Amino acid sequence: MKFHLILLAAFSSTALLALAQPTIPLDPPWMLSSETRNRFEAGQETKGFHRDSHAKYVRATSAKAGDWATLMQVFSAADYRGKRLRFQAQVRTEDVTGWTGLWMRVDCEEKRSCAFYNSQDKPMHGTNGWTLRSVTLDVPADAKSISFGVITGSSGTTWIDDLKMEAVGKEVAVDSLPSHEEEVELRTKPSL
Repeated sequence: MKFHLILLAAFSSTALLALAQPTIPLDPPWMLSSETRNRFEAGQETKGFHRDSHAKYVRATSAKAGDWATLMQVFSAADYRGKRLRFQAQVRTEDVTGWTGLWMRVDCEEKRSCAFYNSQDKPMHGTNGWTLRSVTLDVPADAKSISFGVITGSSGTTWIDDLKMEAVGKEVAVDSLPSHEEEVELRTKPSL
């Protein structure tokens, strides 16, 4: 009888440990990057935008105010040089403080970050259902690599799914962060 209780207790603790782990590990080349990486986790779950998809997620586990992490990947820019590139994904959030959003960066031969956008001016906060978001940048002729992903702050979970990376026409506007003056004006402008 005691053996059965010990076996049941061991099984229960193993099941709880399994529930605490990410459901599915990230597929390469996805990676979690952060100066405080140990305060976040990333993986895949079967709560995707499509019923049978695995949404990638980044979750703050013990992050503090000011901490951030990105779920990202990097690839060669060779196929997109001289083109306009759009990264698009469905994004879902739960209990996000600070902000979360898609981002993309193009690095060139002579200059790191020759094109960059991080959605800081169009942030997602709190809890949101699946929402289509995108980032569009021009890829210079001397582009070397393209990095992209989702960035999040000090609490909550952000999922991304249904990702698309595609060359688009010039009719699609390029995203750019507001200048310092525009940012100050946006913060001080009275809301309607």
